[in-house]
Amino acid sequence: MNFFKNFLSVALTAIISISATAIPCNSGELPKYVYMGGEPFGLKMYADGVMIVNLESYYCGNKYVCPAKNAGLKESDVIKEINGTEITSNEILREITTGSDGNTLEVTLERDGKTLTKQITPVKNMAGTYLIGAWVRDSSAGIGTVTYYDSDKAYFAGLGHGICDCDTAKLMPLATGEAVVAQISSVTKSTSGSPGSLNGYFSDRIIGNITNNCDIGIYGTFDNSLTENKQKLQVADFSEIKKGEATVYTTVDGDSPKAYSIEITRVNHNGNANESFNLKVTDEELLSKTGGIVQGMSGSPIVQDGKLIGAVTHVFVNSPDEGYGIYIGNMMRNYE
Repeated sequence: MNFFKNFLSVALTAIISISATAIPCNSGELPKYVYMGGEPFGLKMYADGVMIVNLESYYCGNKYVCPAKNAGLKESDVIKEINGTEITSNEILREITTGSDGNTLEVTLERDGKTLTKQITPVKNMAGTYLIGAWVRDSSAGIGTVTYYDSDKAYFAGLGHGICDCDTAKLMPLATGEAVVAQISSVTKSTSGSPGSLNGYFSDRIIGNITNNCDIGIYGTFDNSLTENKQKLQVADFSEIKKGEATVYTTVDGDSPKAYSIEITRVNHNGNANESFNLKVTDEELLSKTGGIVQGMSGSPIVQDGKLIGAVTHVFVNSPDEGYGIYIGNMMRNYE
């Protein structure tokens, strides 16, 4: 599942991301120490409600109808309840609509942070099944990279951007989620105009539960044994980030990260949360294996002068050896 963010850059997970708002880069809390990540993990996330990803008309008698559209529902709406029944899966929605006998249903939904109520009347299709003409999604899955573990506050962070629906590009509303250890089995190399991907599979070992899906990262609980023998690094202040050599820790085979050389080519002093600095892959081994940056590397930690400065977030589609990084302090403050 490889989905594009836009024509300029692409989110580096199997799920599309959206832009984030700016967060100031100064913080009195820094520096602090965290355990560095770099290993891949699998995400299994279930939405809080079901998200409409497409409205589609269907033939009924002598005309095409779309009850959902006629009722004022839109793509990206999240259906929460119907006639007072909580909608937690596609199956529940299907049972209610097909069993409606054509009676009008009261739908409670969320749109742009607001709760709305709509009246919708399912209509039979040519097979005699009552439908509303809406395709919905109740879950997402993909591979990303752990950025760091905070043992003091017992959480991990990864990706550097949120998990969004691949069709609507809207942030998926999180009900429950699980993070598991992933194994990378192969790489689809990036080429100009076509970002590649890390390909792998999920293991049965659970890292922890995902507790927050937001614009600049995934956060969750974690098994303390995951930090055994891991390196604990000081977190850099934003003012310490500079143009020049740096190191990215990422996994392109198996489940163990390796160090690769990169260059910080620009520092964004405006403090944009997802685009704190620009980076360029210079490591010949990584370029040979991946073509630069690929989907799945999102969250890979970046170290400069022995301090953790941030994580990889996006690749430039037409120049896959280049991309954006997010400042680590932004991810940490976002959790707070």
